[in-house]
Amino acid sequence: MKKKVLSSILAFTMVVTALVGCGNSGSSTTTTSTTTDTQTATTETATADTAAATETAAEPAAELTGIDAIIAEAEGMTMEELAKKAIEESNGKTFYGVGNSSRGKSALPVFIEYLQSIDSSYNMEFEWQQPKNNKIFEQLTSDSLKSEGTFAMTLIQDGNQIQSKMVDTDILKTFIPKEWAEANGTTADAYAGFLPLQTLNKVFMYNNQGSAEFNNCWDFVYDGSHPLFMGVDSEIVGKNFLMMLTDEKYATWLKEAYDKLDDEKKAYFEPTIQAMQTDASDLGLGANGAYALAWIKLWVNNYNEQTDDGPICNTLVDASAKDQSGLLVYSKLRSVEESATVSVNNINVAAYQDGYTGIGGYGYCHYLFLTKNSPLPWTACAFIAYMTCTESGFEAWGKDMGGYSSNPTVAAEIEEKFQHSKGGGDEFPAKNDRGYDWWTTTGELVLEDPAYCSEVSFTVGSWIDVLDHYAPGE
Repeated sequence: MKKKVLSSILAFTMVVTALVGCGNSGSSTTTTSTTTDTQTATTETATADTAAATETAAEPAAELTGIDAIIAEAEGMTMEELAKKAIEESNGKTFYGVGNSSRGKSALPVFIEYLQSIDSSYNMEFEWQQPKNNKIFEQLTSDSLKSEGTFAMTLIQDGNQIQSKMVDTDILKTFIPKEWAEANGTTADAYAGFLPLQTLNKVFMYNNQGSAEFNNCWDFVYDGSHPLFMGVDSEIVGKNFLMMLTDEKYATWLKEAYDKLDDEKKAYFEPTIQAMQTDASDLGLGANGAYALAWIKLWVNNYNEQTDDGPICNTLVDASAKDQSGLLVYSKLRSVEESATVSVNNINVAAYQDGYTGIGGYGYCHYLFLTKNSPLPWTACAFIAYMTCTESGFEAWGKDMGGYSSNPTVAAEIEEKFQHSKGGGDEFPAKNDRGYDWWTTTGELVLEDPAYCSEVSFTVGSWIDVLDHYAPGE
């Protein structure tokens, strides 16, 4: 039955692709940068005026209007210049923001204090909303229908839906602050991507009070293992993680980890890997795609779905949770209250253990955007620049482990101030955060790519949707 479902999905995809090809003789590429497409001026004769051609080529930039024109101008301005624009625009007004993180509410008062340091008479009220149950996309879509929106900007996660529902539809606009671009060795014009405030990591952990060993990422999908995990329908970034595994880079990581298993475990996984070969080919995956699909299938078939990462953490750090494992936000360890039976020392971060092989977890971003009909665009640009280019602006997020500023200068300042790498000391080594660079190299953190997730959402994503889920007690 599942083969028929997959065949139907792929057949429909080919039909849609054919229809698109018939209806559009040209090609278009969607990017997430704020630069406009350049046009090559053409002439009817070889003697056409070169100056006229040059003027024609420059027309798209000259035609920028509204929010696009403001963003283009703002990307060439310093933090202080943006601040002055914000003061002029929003003094005495109310700023509305919406985000997946509640900490925008903590960052806004600090931003206002910064503006008041430039103009002591400045005052701005604010309201920060945090929609639940993934309603932020509906809220932003509804707000985009107004001539002038309510929300000035957003802090939002889930690259797949951002790409397909927010950026491809022109609802959200990317602004790249000048100082952020410089810190990352680029320019706003050259940078192609969303603007991330931070990368967060979800990592494999396990209770160490039993006898179970997790020395390889395949151990989490081995016979009898039921890791605790926020299901793919509860938090969509988890589904993005699974889709990212089919990217050949990460599929290769899984193949390399499989190669290091002992013969007994290889024999357990081999039938599933072989069974996935046809699906990998049908889905257009690379040479190691079957290893990714096998891991995904076994994960979905066996994970024990939970409603939130907090309860997962609370379970794993209890001494009674022998041999249990999970994939959860690393920063949850910060809030563990030590007792006779509960301790951070009751868990191991898998990737921190000597000899551990393979994927250590996955990373996803909180991205910053202006809305296309922002009522306070200059203030939104200034606030975004403040959060991404100053230590005080990022502190609401950076004060805790497991959240890494996308600005390397700010990241270094945060580490110098809070010393997350030594946060647990000798007493709680699991809380000694090894940082973004370690996680994305040695720790083999799978990183969300919005464009790739959007590209394979219908194919690989639909394949994931029809997999059987584990039900405890069955």
